[in-house]
Amino acid sequence: MTIRLPGADGALRTYEPRTEPLAVTPGTPFTSRTVFSAAHVVADPFADVSPDSPAAVDWDATLAFRRHLWSHGLGVAEAMDTAQRGMGLDWAGAAELIRRSAAEARAVGGRIACGVGTDQIASDSLAEVRAAYEEQLALVEESGAQAILMASRALAAASSGPEDYLEVYGHLLRQAAEPVVLHWLGPMFDPALEGYWGSADLDAATDTFLDVIAAHPDKVDGIKVSLLDARREIDIRRRLPQGVRCYTGDDFNYPELIAGDEQGFSHALLGIFDPLGPLAAQAVRVLDTGDVRGFRDLLDPTVGLSRHLFQTPTRFYKTGVVFLAWLAGHQTHFTMVGGLQSARSLPHFATAYELADGLGLFPDPKLAEERMKTLLSVYGVNQ
Repeated sequence: MTIRLPGADGALRTYEPRTEPLAVTPGTPFTSRTVFSAAHVVADPFADVSPDSPAAVDWDATLAFRRHLWSHGLGVAEAMDTAQRGMGLDWAGAAELIRRSAAEARAVGGRIACGVGTDQIASDSLAEVRAAYEEQLALVEESGAQAILMASRALAAASSGPEDYLEVYGHLLRQAAEPVVLHWLGPMFDPALEGYWGSADLDAATDTFLDVIAAHPDKVDGIKVSLLDARREIDIRRRLPQGVRCYTGDDFNYPELIAGDEQGFSHALLGIFDPLGPLAAQAVRVLDTGDVRGFRDLLDPTVGLSRHLFQTPTRFYKTGVVFLAWLAGHQTHFTMVGGLQSARSLPHFATAYELADGLGLFPDPKLAEERMKTLLSVYGVNQ
C-alpha cells in the first residue's frame, strides 16, 4: 500500500507506510529523571462555536489522553502552552481543565503539575498582575497539583525593568505552600514575552532569573527553560542552587540535555513528549539502567519530527501535536479549540505524517494511513 503526499513544491510523492508500530508497553515511573509531558486538549467537534468563543472541550477524550500518558509513567504538565493556553483556551477553560485533571490524577495515581498565569486579565497594573497570579496559584494548590509559574504577557507589558520581576516573583514564592516550577518561555513560543525578566539581553535576563531563584531556593522545585538554546540551558543548569532542578523545555535539543554531561543533566517538561509519550518513556527507562547510548539511539531519531513540528512560527506547534493525536487514534477528529487546525499547511501535515510513521508512533498504522488519506481528499488530493 502506498500514499501520495504533497511536498512544499506542490508536487506529489509516493510514500509507503510501515505496517507495524514500534513495540512499546506501559510501565512504572522513572528513577533517573523526572519527566512531564505537556498535554494538549481535545476540542468538542460538535460544539457550535467560533474561533472567538470560549473553548468547547471534549472532557472525556481529554482526560483519556492524560490516562494514556500516566500509563507510561509520564507526569502531565497541565494547562500549559501545549494545551493552547492563551491561544484558544481562556482562564475559565483552563481552571476547569485543572480541576478535572487534578481529580483524575488523584484517582489513578498520576503525577500532575499545572500552569499558573495571569491570562484572566488585560492590564498594565503590577498590582493586578500579582492578584491574577495569586488567584490561579490558589486554585492549583487547592486542586492538590504542583504549581508551575508561567511567564505572563501582562507582566511583560507592565514591567519597567528587572526589579518588577524580582518583586512579583518574590511575592508569589513567599506565599507558595509548596515548591513551584518557574517557567521561562521564549518569544519564539509567544512574541508577547519578548524581553522577559526585564531585558532583551539574554545574559541580563538570565541573571535576573537566577537572582529570583537564589533569593528563594527552598520555594523553587525547578525551572523549565524553553529558549531552544542548548548552551544557555546548560549554563543556567550549572548555576542553579543545590537541589533546584532544570526541566528542559527545549524541543530541538532534548536528547542531549536529558542525557547530560559530567556536570549534570536536565529533567524534562516537553510539548513534544505529547506525541512521543510511549517512545520517550521507553527511552528514559533505558537511561534508568545507565545506558546513555541506548537512550540516545531511541530518542535521537525523533528530533527531526520535533524540529518539524516546532518550526517557525513555533507557536503553532500545537497544530501538529493534535494532528498526530488524531492519526494515532487518541481522538476521533482533527478539530482544535480556536480553529487552530488551520494554522499549518497540507505539506507540513504530510511531512509530519511521514516522519511520525517512520518512527512507528502510530499504534494502528492502517488507521493513520486512512485518516491521512481522508485529510488529503478534503484538500483535493485523490489517491
